[in-house]
Amino acid sequence: MKRPAWTTEMRTAAGIFLASLLAGGGVSAQTADLVSSTTFRVCADPANLPLSGQKTKGFENEIAELLAERLDRPLETTWFPMGPGFIRKTLRAGLCDVVIGYAQGDELVQNTNHYYTSVYVLVTRSDDPLAKVQTLSDPALQGKHIGIVAGTPPATHVAVNGLMALAKPYPLIVDRRVQDPARDMLADLKSGAIDAAILWGPIGGPLTKGDAALTVIPLLKETASPKLFYRITMGVRPSDQDWKRELNSLIRRNQDELDAILREAGVPLVDDQGSALKETAP
Repeated sequence: MKRPAWTTEMRTAAGIFLASLLAGGGVSAQTADLVSSTTFRVCADPANLPLSGQKTKGFENEIAELLAERLDRPLETTWFPMGPGFIRKTLRAGLCDVVIGYAQGDELVQNTNHYYTSVYVLVTRSDDPLAKVQTLSDPALQGKHIGIVAGTPPATHVAVNGLMALAKPYPLIVDRRVQDPARDMLADLKSGAIDAAILWGPIGGPLTKGDAALTVIPLLKETASPKLFYRITMGVRPSDQDWKRELNSLIRRNQDELDAILREAGVPLVDDQGSALKETAP
């Protein structure tokens, strides 16, 4: 999710991402016996909707509930704002045993096998000709005001395609309890302050689900670097090899249910190459 580290644009992302991009702190030795054998212990941001929330559930909360049920253990959540030091103060401090959403490849955690792949999306007003755009190099975007979360991968594409001069940046590192850049961006899109918005799919998809006024376009046709699709895993401590294998088995056995939760939330699921939407199970 964790929200690409995204909060979570890139925990993505977001934040996806956001866990991967934001988490920080020193490395300390941990032992496998920190993993609880009686409770499914999760670390999560209390205000990182649509991914996680303490007052209102996000889709990562639902995934945690599913896995706790499959393990036949009660769910215990440690709430802590996503940001610098998140992993050091939660997972590595032994307060929990897993972060539900974490971008593949980050060195602060050991990654499980990925349980979904998603992609950045372009969001436009449905009655706007831009709703037909499929790449950020489309000439139709020239001269338009585009919302972009600063420091995220698509910002490079925006700059390379000459769109940055008129772009409106939104902050990446914020306390989501008091700021919500993604919702602010979508509000600006609806008001006409910007012409299009670029968001991490697991954020933009759920936030626009059911809103006929907005069109969501997964950016599947972008071939330039950096890539705009990311595989999302669960993060565990580097020492917890047996726990990682147990979670990998859990993911494999419950993949259809995980996909169902993500689809119901509105997350755009793509194949592992980020080139096409993932087909539903037969």
